[in-house]
Amino acid sequence: MLDIRFVRSQPEEIEQKLQRRDPSISLRPLLDLDARWRELIFQSEELKKKRNEVSELIGRLKKEKKDASQHIAEMKKVSDEIKRLDGEVKQLDEAIHREMCELPNIPDDSVPVGQTKEDAVLLREWGEKRQFPFQPRNHLELAGLTGMLDFARGAKLAESQFPIYVGMGALLEWALLSFMVDVHTRENGYTLILPPYLVNPQSMFTSGNLPKFEGDLYKLRENDLYLIPTSEVPLTSFHRDEILDEENLPLKYASYTACFRREAGTYGAEERGLIRVHQFNKVEMYKVTTPETSEEELASLVRDAEKLVERLGLHYRTRLLPTGDMALQSAKTFDVEVWLPAQKAYYEVSSCSNCKSFQAVRGNIRYRPKDGGKNRYVHTLNGSGLATSRLLVALLETYQQSDGSIVVPEELRRYLWGIEAIKPKS
Repeated sequence: MLDIRFVRSQPEEIEQKLQRRDPSISLRPLLDLDARWRELIFQSEELKKKRNEVSELIGRLKKEKKDASQHIAEMKKVSDEIKRLDGEVKQLDEAIHREMCELPNIPDDSVPVGQTKEDAVLLREWGEKRQFPFQPRNHLELAGLTGMLDFARGAKLAESQFPIYVGMGALLEWALLSFMVDVHTRENGYTLILPPYLVNPQSMFTSGNLPKFEGDLYKLRENDLYLIPTSEVPLTSFHRDEILDEENLPLKYASYTACFRREAGTYGAEERGLIRVHQFNKVEMYKVTTPETSEEELASLVRDAEKLVERLGLHYRTRLLPTGDMALQSAKTFDVEVWLPAQKAYYEVSSCSNCKSFQAVRGNIRYRPKDGGKNRYVHTLNGSGLATSRLLVALLETYQQSDGSIVVPEELRRYLWGIEAIKPKS
C-alpha cells in the first residue's frame, strides 16, 4: 500500500497518477479523514500536556495541604475528553486504513495510459507462428487422442476446471517444471523455495490480495487460512517485518507451487480446457531489491522468462501493459504471451511486475543502507517463470503432427527418458 505520509506530501500529483489507472479515483475522502485525524491528534496532545501540568500542580497543592478539588474536577473532565478524542482517533485510524487498502500502486511514468489489453505496447516478438500442412487440432482433441488429460474425472473429483494430468501428460507437466527449476537455480542464480500452499490473512494482505480481492480466493474458514493464488503470496511475506542488509540485495527466489484461483465469471469456448482453470502449476521468480536497482532487475526478470519460452521453441510476444490492466500491487508489468495455434490467439504465460515499495509498506520490509542512513523500504518484483497450463497448450498445439502425435521439444527430452514424441493411444 502507499505510505500516508507520502500521499500527504503531494496529494494532487499522486491523485493525477492514480487516475491514469482509474479515472474515478479520488483522494478527497482520504485527505478529509487524514485532516480530521491530525486535528484530533493535536487536540488530544494539547489536553494531555495540560493534564500533565495540572497533575503536577495538584501534587504540589496536596503536598502543601491546600485544596485541589477544583483542579481535580477539571482534570476529570479533561480526561473524559481525552478518552473521547482517542476513541474517535482510533475510528479514524481504521477508516484511513480501509481507504489506503483500496488504493492501487502508483503506475510508473513509463507505463502507457489505457484501460484494456488493447492499449498495451508491443515491445518485441520472437520466432514464427507455425504453419500447418494439415488442419491443426486444439489441445482438447490432442489430449483425447493421447490420453494425457482427463477433465471429466477432474470434475467428478472436484468440479469443472480442475484438470487431471494422466500418464505422459503428467510426465510432460513434470518435465516442464523440472526444466524451469533447473534453469532458474543452476543457470540464473535463484534460490529454490517450496512454501506452504496455505497462508494466513496477513500474508494475503501483504501481497495485495486482501481485502479487495477476497472473492477470488479459496478460504478454509474454520482455520482462517487461504489457498495461495500464486507463490508470490508466501514469497512476499518471507521477509515480512524484517530489516535486511543492503549488501545482501538483491535476493532472488524461485518457487514451485500449485496455484488456486476461483476465476469467477463465465468464459467462452475459446477458454475451455487448460486455458482457464481453478488449479494450475507455476514456477515463480521473485526478487527483493533496493529502489535504485529494481528497474534493472525487472528487465532481467522479463528476460529470464523469455529465454525459457525460446528454449522451448515457442513463438511469443512481450508487451508492456497499460495503467488500467495491471494488478493492484504493480507499478509496471510486462506480459510474455505465447501463440496458441488452434485458438489463433496469444495467451499470457508470464506476467513480470515491479511492485516497488507497495508490498514492502504492507509487510514492513526494510533494509539498512550501506552508508548507515535511515532504514528504507525494499522494492519487490515477481514474475511467472513460467505458468504451465497455457504453456502446455502451446506445446501440444505447436508440436502436433498430422497423426495426433506430439513431438517433444529437445530441452525436455532428458526429463522424459529421451522420448522424442508422444504418440496417440492405440
